[in-house]
Amino acid sequence: MTPSAVIQVKSGIGDVIWHLPFVRAIAAAAPGGQVTFLAPPSSGARELLAAEPCVAETVYFQHSGSELRRALNFIRLVALLRQRRFRTLWILDRTIRPASAAFLAGVAERIGVGLTRQRWYLTNPGIDQSHWHDHPIGWSIALLAAQGVPLPTTEPNLRLAADTLAAIGTKYADCPRPWSAVGLGGSHSARDWPDDRWATLIAGIRARSAGTVFIVGGPESAARAQRLAAQGSGARTVNACGLKLDETAALLHHADLFVGTDSGPMNIAAAVGTPAFALFGVNPALTYSRFIHPIVPEGGPAPDGMARITVADVLAHIGPRLSVCGQHG
Repeated sequence: MTPSAVIQVKSGIGDVIWHLPFVRAIAAAAPGGQVTFLAPPSSGARELLAAEPCVAETVYFQHSGSELRRALNFIRLVALLRQRRFRTLWILDRTIRPASAAFLAGVAERIGVGLTRQRWYLTNPGIDQSHWHDHPIGWSIALLAAQGVPLPTTEPNLRLAADTLAAIGTKYADCPRPWSAVGLGGSHSARDWPDDRWATLIAGIRARSAGTVFIVGGPESAARAQRLAAQGSGARTVNACGLKLDETAALLHHADLFVGTDSGPMNIAAAVGTPAFALFGVNPALTYSRFIHPIVPEGGPAPDGMARITVADVLAHIGPRLSVCGQHG
């Protein structure tokens, strides 16, 4: 059992990805060079981090829900932390409940950003209030600096199991290159495009490339992807929404480019070193990785920003890459 743990309460796949460099940095400074990572099940952290040597174990806990459900989840978190007997818990968020749960569980060292009443339960001073409006990545950078923990990079450099990489390479070995991955959906509907835009984009890629288009997304996107894959002509199109999360990551590793929404697959693509052309219509563009190539509407992100990003805009960004041959990675 590791004496140190990192907890992240955010539910998204992308949240696990951008946390990873900070988890590695904390683990490098921890006894044994490993930590336990705690996250909600919806984050997919167990699959994503299965090949990560700095993570001794990924433990799931529930965090959200109704007021009653949140209270029950809090009690369970206290019990979990007490059972695990962690000496140190890092809280890479300004939320209060994990810090208070760690306090009640008797965790000796509770390290967090302390921008809210969370600081009442911490054993470190927290970070300066001037960071209040920063992205959570900025909070984590400031926290590690304040604690004297070196952060070599914010690039995730996600590690994947060799057998999974090989299996996906074999599965799609007959698919012509280059491989273009198109990522549907998003954590909020405002981050997505309507189907007619996706159909036009996919048709544009198929007309410009002799390779293969892979449509990626969660299981909830499978039927939608199948409809889009069946439309039009040109380059081969594959519905890859039925893959498991680690298999999707392996496919994105093999891909030559990714284009899609600000989403989990976009973050995974950047984490495995694939150029990720991301539509940031609503939220500010992420800058933690050099592999993220933001596509933003004229005038910047706004509630109607996705509607103001045109297919022509996207094709102009990715066009030069569509004729690139040879295997990525």
